[in-house]
Amino acid sequence: MTAASPNNPVDFADLLAFYASAGVDEALEDAPVNRFAEAAPKPAERMPATPRESRAAEPPTAPPRLDARALPDAPAARPPTSAVPDEAQAALARQLATASVTLEELRQHMAAFEGCNLKATAKNLVFADGNPQAAVMLVGEAPGRDEDIEGLPFVGRSGRLLDRMLAAIGLDRNSVYIANVIPWRPPGNRTPTPHETEICRPFIERQIELVNPKVLINLGGPSAKTLLNTNEGILRLRGNWRVHTTAAGIAIPAMPTLHPAYLLRTPAHKKLAWRDFLEVKARLRTLS
Repeated sequence: MTAASPNNPVDFADLLAFYASAGVDEALEDAPVNRFAEAAPKPAERMPATPRESRAAEPPTAPPRLDARALPDAPAARPPTSAVPDEAQAALARQLATASVTLEELRQHMAAFEGCNLKATAKNLVFADGNPQAAVMLVGEAPGRDEDIEGLPFVGRSGRLLDRMLAAIGLDRNSVYIANVIPWRPPGNRTPTPHETEICRPFIERQIELVNPKVLINLGGPSAKTLLNTNEGILRLRGNWRVHTTAAGIAIPAMPTLHPAYLLRTPAHKKLAWRDFLEVKARLRTLS
């Protein structure tokens, strides 16, 4: 089909044939429409303004002024449910520990003590387990989830491993006494802060003094560092006899060893803990 010109008029028959071959079989409008022309909207097609648009066009009005005298008094801020550890709380812990004449008194004082934030998130006070007249006392760092639920130290996987370690040298929970430096579980099993440890130190030191064991076993680095006043790592400390001295000046032989939880993560080091427990067994033989 050729373009139309004065010398070449449009052949409508050819044009209709072209439309038919292109698939055009119906006229939409009587007059042609230029689809490329920019059409202005018709006045009748404009949508009425919505209520929001109408409000936006209005000048904003100032909010009504409130009379402060008509407002109720704001509620007073509630005091925190747990005390913030500070030197006063540490002094109170030392005072309560010193005043405890028996283990039961010490337990009651610790249960009533509000100076450590860990108590606010723990379910139970984990005081001790075993025989308070035992010749061997074991001290870990802090309770875990299972211990917090049951209120007893070393009752989870670590506890079951510890039971097997004790059985290997002829001991059980009826012939030892078990406690922790920290009697409340830290939230999420996080590491206790140095301040929290110092808050709780008087309690565990008094607990050791009241039990007065022949041998002290420090389970893990935190227990050894706290009770033996050292900064050495547990792998350097373990297997070497140290001394824990009570407030009354009584020297108790102490064996630092690896914590059962660490042994569960590093089974290859169980042989090191086995040697440490054999040392304890030999020392008990000499003391009996």
